[in-house]
Amino acid sequence: MKLGGRIAVVTGAASGIGRAALEALAEAGARVVAGDRDEAGAAEAAETVRKAGGEAFAAAVDVTDAPAVDAFAAGVLADVGRPDVLVNAAGWDRLEPFVENSPGFWEEIVQINYLGQVRVTRAFLDPMIDAGTGSIVNVASDAGRVGSMGETVYAGAKGGVIAFSKSLAREMARHGIRVNCVCPGPTDTPLFRSLPEKMQQALERAIPFRRLAEPREVADAIVFFASDRSRFVTGQVLSVSGGLTMAG
Repeated sequence: MKLGGRIAVVTGAASGIGRAALEALAEAGARVVAGDRDEAGAAEAAETVRKAGGEAFAAAVDVTDAPAVDAFAAGVLADVGRPDVLVNAAGWDRLEPFVENSPGFWEEIVQINYLGQVRVTRAFLDPMIDAGTGSIVNVASDAGRVGSMGETVYAGAKGGVIAFSKSLAREMARHGIRVNCVCPGPTDTPLFRSLPEKMQQALERAIPFRRLAEPREVADAIVFFASDRSRFVTGQVLSVSGGLTMAG
């Protein structure tokens, strides 16, 4: 799955799935842009790619801040070029029963996990439409497909990402732009390791493969959707969950 010379923008690139996607896209030959509100983390991720022989750039972006997203997109377009691939991987969650959630928590979950993807996509969409080509890969979650205790609003936001991806795929098909969605199950990321240990162990036992996904395994699905191997695929949702979820 070669992406020689194509430009790929990844949000949430400082760690976890976003960073794994950045590195995997670079290995496939893409020129990558690491975007994250953790500017130092994004710079470190880009430096790792460069040390491995790839071409990478880094920029700060808070996906909850509309002017910051617009500035990020303008900077990428001016300094690097029009993206061929856009990966919306920025996300955040905290395990907590719905009845204990505050309205502020709801707002933060929706702003980061749903509206952030909407904002970033819109910021880059016009140049992709003008070019008549592109691949957008949105990272959702299997929580958005089947629900998840303690993650009710998060699951709702990720379900929104899935519906957004399918609907946008219908609108963008005539412009030659593909939109697909990757839904990770439990994955060995810093966010997962912040869960109580008993919860981590219970989730691992529930996975038929009896282990967590590695971030790179999710990244490989992202690279597939970014590449020409999926050139006739759009509006699709791919779970990477070790069989934990088998929703149709």
